[in-house]
Amino acid sequence: MNTALRHWKEAATLIITAGTKGRSPGFTSWDHQVLLVKRSSRSRFMPDAYVFPGGLVEPSDFSSEWLGVFHAFRHKPNLGLGVVKQPAETRPPIFATDRRELGSPIPGDVAFRICALRETFEECGVLLVVPKREERHVLKSTERSGNHPLGLPAGLSQVTDFCGQSELTRWRTLVNENPSNFIKMCQVLELLPNIWALHEWGNWLTPTGLSGGRYDTAFYICCLPDIQPAIQDNKEIVHLKWAPPPVLLHSFGAKEMWIAPPQFYELSRLCHYTSLRELHLFASQRSEEGCEHWLPVILQTDTQINLLPGDELHPVTGFSTHDQDPTTDSGLGGAGVSEPGLHRLVFQDSYSISAQMSITPKYKHLSPIPAPAPSYPNDPSGIKDNLKSHL
Repeated sequence: MNTALRHWKEAATLIITAGTKGRSPGFTSWDHQVLLVKRSSRSRFMPDAYVFPGGLVEPSDFSSEWLGVFHAFRHKPNLGLGVVKQPAETRPPIFATDRRELGSPIPGDVAFRICALRETFEECGVLLVVPKREERHVLKSTERSGNHPLGLPAGLSQVTDFCGQSELTRWRTLVNENPSNFIKMCQVLELLPNIWALHEWGNWLTPTGLSGGRYDTAFYICCLPDIQPAIQDNKEIVHLKWAPPPVLLHSFGAKEMWIAPPQFYELSRLCHYTSLRELHLFASQRSEEGCEHWLPVILQTDTQINLLPGDELHPVTGFSTHDQDPTTDSGLGGAGVSEPGLHRLVFQDSYSISAQMSITPKYKHLSPIPAPAPSYPNDPSGIKDNLKSHL
């Protein structure tokens, strides 16, 4: 953890995509779905919002005890994750900070993945781990694949059955009570958190003006062959939803669920890929490029506009989360959509958002695109009814 941060708390979140045999009505070309979890109405931050699983980093995520769990990987860069191509001086501080100077031998690239995996297990019961007996296989994979140590079947992450459901439920309760029990669970059950299955995707910061806290959040993505059984904890999370990205976006537009702006943006990016295998290949290769440090700046005109880095009206470049607290500059003026150099989210209301981007994404990333319309080639009326029930 970085106690030097003045305005943000560090966090991690996980975009889980999973293959599905059945296809969603109107979106039959999609062979995978994404998991969103609904936050409780009692949450201080983003109540009732559908978000990706995740949460705050805990001191135990940086515990030196993890060196024993990952003992076989101790001599490999970032415990076998490899290193990104992005120059250190342009890396987001959440990744670039030398954690040894803060008293932890665990690299940030490892600890934030542990956090994302732990929080996912706590919130919805999905546990992504590798049994110790298979660590030799993972070690060989890191040697063959360099920065992409994922030599698992079909190139996708596998969730391994290693104990009974009752035992898993017991450990989930213990981890919810005390995050350090995640280490104990891995030690007792001889498991490795599958940090190698998580690919770096992005870094979002909470803008000023929002209640409930501000977070510097590492975003990861993971591709699973099949949808995993998931059960909300009924504390922080009250509902779960698996669906293809365009279905989730259309549900949002129909005011059937409220999606937080970063989730809206990332789901719009995911609309580029109907194939899980192609998405997995893109994510695993792109992750070694690095990512940007994004602080949305809220501009109030006749509509709300969230300016993102690269937009010609975004006032902040190269700031550090250790330094000043960037705020909206009231002298920015209007923001017409015809101007060049656009990178923004435009809000007509809470359920009507458009992503506008006329610049080239950095680090070989994707631009957001509108959700494709559903297609009903055979029986429009009947399939549409099925779609409504699916949504």
